[in-house]
Amino acid sequence: MVASDRKYTKDHEWVLAEGESATVGVTEYAAHELGDVVFLELPEVGTVVAQGEAVGTIETVKSVEDLFSPVGGEVIAVNEAVLDAPETVNQDPLEAGWLFKVRIEDRSEMDELLSADDYDALIGG
Repeated sequence: MVASDRKYTKDHEWVLAEGESATVGVTEYAAHELGDVVFLELPEVGTVVAQGEAVGTIETVKSVEDLFSPVGGEVIAVNEAVLDAPETVNQDPLEAGWLFKVRIEDRSEMDELLSADDYDALIGG
């Protein structure tokens, strides 16, 4: 499922902008392709990240993949629940499995991301 209320990266992250902040997670497609998530390394609150920067990792039974920030800004929250239960990313990647929140520094960066239709085409939907 590709939710129409979000923007997407070619690296399979989603971002949902709400006011001056944005919630970031991995797409349902990524969660399925990665396999069972067993460990997450997420950025710390207060860290300033740049758009496209590797900010953490997602470890599965098959591999370790980098996690990239879709937008630049300051990390203002991390989903502690997924650190304790990483399988949440597989079970509910679009809601309970969100990863971190960023205070958006440059709102125009959102325009560089893929729309739901473009992302759906990318994954062959």
